[in-house]
Amino acid sequence: MPLEVDIFGFFAPVLLPVLVVCVIAFVILDLILARLRIYRFAWHPGLFRVALFIALFSGVSLIVQR
Repeated sequence: MPLEVDIFGFFAPVLLPVLVVCVIAFVILDLILARLRIYRFAWHPGLFRVALFIALFSGVSLIVQR
C-alpha cells in the first residue's frame, strides 16, 4: 500500500481520498436517516451523527489499509 497518492501532481496521504468518500457517503446516509426520522430514537442526535461518521471512516480506512 503506497503512503501517498498522486492527485493531479499533488501528493496527498492515502486517507485523504478515503475521508472525502466517507464524507460524501455520510451526507447521503445522514439525509436518508433524517428522512426516515431515525434520529428521534437517539438520545443525543448530534452525538449519534458524530459516532456514525467515526464508525464509517474507521471501518473504511481499516479496509483500505489492509
